[in-house]
Amino acid sequence: MGDILIVQNSRSGGPSRMAGWLEEAGHKLDVVPAHDGAPLPARLEHHAMIMLGGGYLPDDDDRAPWLADARRLMGQALADGVPLFGICLGGQMLAHIAGGEVAGDVGEPENGSLPLTIRPEAADDPLFHDLPPVVPAIEHHKDAIVRLPAGAAHLAETGRCPYQAFRTGERAWGVQFHPEVLPVRIREWRVEGFDPDEVYARAVADEPVSTPIWKLVTSRFADLVTERATEAPV
Repeated sequence: MGDILIVQNSRSGGPSRMAGWLEEAGHKLDVVPAHDGAPLPARLEHHAMIMLGGGYLPDDDDRAPWLADARRLMGQALADGVPLFGICLGGQMLAHIAGGEVAGDVGEPENGSLPLTIRPEAADDPLFHDLPPVVPAIEHHKDAIVRLPAGAAHLAETGRCPYQAFRTGERAWGVQFHPEVLPVRIREWRVEGFDPDEVYARAVADEPVSTPIWKLVTSRFADLVTERATEAPV
């Protein structure tokens, strides 16, 4: 068993470059392709959990029956202080289980590399502190968080989608964007109203700025996983 459980919710939606960054930090990954019928553990015994994206709402159990188990494990991580990172659907799921609200097909969709504004609340956040005021991030969603959980720290926003990053509790983060995605993945996305060549070119141009920042955020998360391992060895 690896020390980080990663739940994959679509065939093409793996951990991508984030996996490499975590492995560089010395962590072993337990990637579970839940979308393909692989069972999730009955109890979270890993030192951390990452919930990846997918084309579902957090409680879309009829279409994705494994989401109920994923929510249960995320709830355990949140309750036990296990480092938790939710991406896109994963971020929405964290908001959902912590008492926030998510809505389907709300507002204007976001696709490609967009400027993300880091909010003042991020100044003392373990992952988002001391980042540049504006950071490019790759987006691909039409569903969104419409209300954060009570007491959550609101860390980042865009003009179209205010709740781009948040922390609830001490060690649980949700993001709407995709820090794990490389520009080449955008070639697989076709979204009405967006020029695929333009969206791809913009992401390629932004990559030299965005990649070091999201690698830094991932390495900070990896440090928290190491801390957790010393607190509660498996």
